[in-house]
Amino acid sequence: MNVAGRTLTPVVLQALTYWPGIVHAKAPKPADLTVLPPFFNGLLSELPWWNTTWRVLDVEPAKPREFASDHDRQKNRFIEVSVPGTLGDGAGQTLPFFARVRFEGDRLLRFQAKIADTVVGPALGEAGSHEPHPFGAVLRKLMDNRGLSVKDVARRTYRAMSTIHAAQSGGRNPHPVLVREIAGALDIPEADLTAIAGVDDEASDVATSADKADG
Repeated sequence: MNVAGRTLTPVVLQALTYWPGIVHAKAPKPADLTVLPPFFNGLLSELPWWNTTWRVLDVEPAKPREFASDHDRQKNRFIEVSVPGTLGDGAGQTLPFFARVRFEGDRLLRFQAKIADTVVGPALGEAGSHEPHPFGAVLRKLMDNRGLSVKDVARRTYRAMSTIHAAQSGGRNPHPVLVREIAGALDIPEADLTAIAGVDDEASDVATSADKADG
């Protein structure tokens, strides 16, 4: 499901930017929120595995998470909102629904839904391909910012270049020991990089011979 670049209709855009729950200098004009369930159902129906008997029944007003702004200290091109609602199967069963929508002007950038405790959203890889770990993209950016190559980081961590390349491409999960070594190579506090990588702090002191053997 690739949503990037799609155009939002004026009524959907108005519904997504109706935020009565925040302070306004002037009370916002009420929007027709009934246009949002068909909008979300259309996006969900594009998932090849989606059971179309489950449909978004109703939604509440959106809550803004990010604002478009030209302010010097808060420059941002896009708006992102969260929209709570209810999902039903037509037979009386319901589940809580929560959508996150990011857009710039009338151009849709991202859609993600949380249904009960399951998050549904566009994958990073194509169907049938390995899904890269998101830490890889962060690591690439950190290395680029410091002008470090895969060879540089491999040399500083005493790892094989293939190990660093796998971490950078998202092909390897960020093992706590590897994260610690990369943090040292990038001169970043270990706790900061551990938080970014999303690794278990309790496992950070456990080094395995197999992990070292891979390097």
